[in-house]
Amino acid sequence: MRIFVTGASGHIGSALIPELLGAGHQILGLARSDASADKLTAAGAEVVRGGLDDLNVLARAAGESDGVIHLAFKHDLVYAGDMAGAAVADSKAIKAMGTALEGSNKPLVGVGGTLMLGMMGIHDRPGTETDFAPEGIPVASRENDVIAFADHGVRASVVRFAPVVHSELDKEGFVPALIGFARQKRSAAYVGDGSNRWPAVNTQDGATLLRLAVESASAGTRLHGVAENGIAFKDIAETIGKNLGLPVASVTPGEAPAYLNFLAGLAAVDNPASSDLTRERCGWGPTGVGLIEDLNEGHYFGRGECRRAGLCGSLSALPLVLG
Repeated sequence: MRIFVTGASGHIGSALIPELLGAGHQILGLARSDASADKLTAAGAEVVRGGLDDLNVLARAAGESDGVIHLAFKHDLVYAGDMAGAAVADSKAIKAMGTALEGSNKPLVGVGGTLMLGMMGIHDRPGTETDFAPEGIPVASRENDVIAFADHGVRASVVRFAPVVHSELDKEGFVPALIGFARQKRSAAYVGDGSNRWPAVNTQDGATLLRLAVESASAGTRLHGVAENGIAFKDIAETIGKNLGLPVASVTPGEAPAYLNFLAGLAAVDNPASSDLTRERCGWGPTGVGLIEDLNEGHYFGRGECRRAGLCGSLSALPLVLG
């Protein structure tokens, strides 16, 4: 297949390109900057120059491809504090690419996050692939924009990733953010008793699932990129504290913003999630190391302070919160 990938030079994209090439696919990668274009060329992808505002470029590349995997998000608007603007731009981009695929039965794979389910209040049981938010719920707009094309002759599917997608490729996800905040405050914080759970998946396992989705996921399918169903947030904080040689602190919801910055509200979400249906539907079997083991390997802790005034982590990870 000839697959158009947005966000191809990012965290998950950096694992996805070799995964797709190794399976015999050709890659068209969207690149807004020279640095991204050079990275994609070196990885063996063909470069499409443009960004998410270039709707004609997106539509043309999608129409000339055998399928699309959409990972990109307008992080520059997030930096500027315009999350709503980023979401609107993303919706326009999805619709441009999806419209170009209408009636073709070609795949359009988007990404979302299981954390959305916890934010919806699903925590008395693991959230599953059959759980979803109805139209009109802002946190689910990204997911619903993609899935809507299943009614228009597109093999549209969504991979919901765990909030923690971890590996040596993870430079600006939630884990680097938590580590950066712990360094800044000289303690690793969790909210309340820290028993709320976050699922996790290794980056490479996530890339494999995206490949399986573009190759074979049925129209309208929601899949879960979840290897570990739920790790107590306190355990994550304690592992970070141990590796940094810092104490661990329980904070109240009111104190959380001072310790956890933009993650203050999310850090208290209980988000157990299952991937049983995904494994059954796609034959997916994650094999990467777990989060705690990955943290203890040490590669996360050889980095400096979190960059861009504490916004590290909002970049690659925010689309994984939006459904």
